[in-house]
Amino acid sequence: MVDEERSSEHENTSQRKNVNNNLKQSSSHIRKVQLLSVVLVFMISLGLGFFGGWIGSRHELNNNGSGIQKQIVSQQGDIIRNIAKQVGQSVVSINDTQMAETSISNSFFNFPQQSPSTQQSAGTGIILTTSGYVITNRHVVPDGTTNVTITLSNGIVLKDVSVIGRTTANDTLDIAVLKINNLQGQKLIAAQLGDSNAVQVGDGVVAIGNALGQFQNTVTSGIISGYGRSIQASDSSGASSENLDGLLQTDAAINEGNSGGPLVNFNSEVIGINVATAASANSIGFSIPINDIKGIISNLEATGKFERPYLGVLYVPIDSAAKSKYSLNVDQGAYILPYSVTGQSGILSGSPAASAGLKDGDIITQVNGSDINSKNTLTSLVDNYGAGTKITLTVLRNGKTMSVPITVGAKPAQ
Repeated sequence: MVDEERSSEHENTSQRKNVNNNLKQSSSHIRKVQLLSVVLVFMISLGLGFFGGWIGSRHELNNNGSGIQKQIVSQQGDIIRNIAKQVGQSVVSINDTQMAETSISNSFFNFPQQSPSTQQSAGTGIILTTSGYVITNRHVVPDGTTNVTITLSNGIVLKDVSVIGRTTANDTLDIAVLKINNLQGQKLIAAQLGDSNAVQVGDGVVAIGNALGQFQNTVTSGIISGYGRSIQASDSSGASSENLDGLLQTDAAINEGNSGGPLVNFNSEVIGINVATAASANSIGFSIPINDIKGIISNLEATGKFERPYLGVLYVPIDSAAKSKYSLNVDQGAYILPYSVTGQSGILSGSPAASAGLKDGDIITQVNGSDINSKNTLTSLVDNYGAGTKITLTVLRNGKTMSVPITVGAKPAQ
């Protein structure tokens, strides 16, 4: 019995130990599960926090990006409004009457006869001085113009206007200068001129003009798309055409009637004079760089005369094609054509170039230290200086570089 009781007690003790061991194992398992649960909860919380933060940051980034875009658009709008207000005061509309010959049929003799008639045209101009000088395109007031009126930005029409001068029909610079003789008490505001040599592709610009000859001071905006462009431009009838060189290209809308109006940078400075648009394509317009006429303007202000700066050379701008064609050893410059190419000397008789000793086959590489290249032609660089100005040309002759002093002349009337 004692043994049985001991045995029973032993069994009970063993059972208690087993229960205790089971409890301990269960407790250990519970603690592990709890620990794993805590870690899992922590990791989930961390992940949710990170994910929430990422979502929040993306939302904030998107909001900020949208806000930045809106801010940029708003700032650009402010700039264009300021340009329209400031430069618009210096933009005028030009209306003129031209004499034209019209063919009429003589039914009795059955041959055409020429009969004089008049036609109206419209364009745009830029006020250069408070005394009344206005610049526009030559084709706005061509030969045969008999009457010119100017409408200021405030709507006042001025009728006493003269054509001071214009470039010749075969000149690559299409400009003319007008003079308002009677201001009728109106105070003119001259446009501020910029530096067209400083423009870069992608620069923002604004065009202002008398669109279609009836929408005065229309404002359009765009960018500089290119420079140094050469084109052949013609009027809407195709009856006349002209070759224009060294132009700025822009995607700002330029319509008929915009001719002679300003192309303006975002500093409200005129950097070009709008001259043509591509009829076969959208958003391709062209402007004369303002630096090309600064010599004419300075001479006009000093003497009251319209004189085209002139050296008297026949040349081709050097590019890869010209370099190959004429077997030249330089990549840029102005190559004075020899007699063997044109049948005449590249140095015009009695010209400033002849007086300075320039020769056929010379390559002019610089004008007063400024390089001649695709952006700055010889003509455009010389156009910075008025007639009578002394400048220095850097010339390459037979492989040797020399400096040639020369006095800019006034191009003879043709």
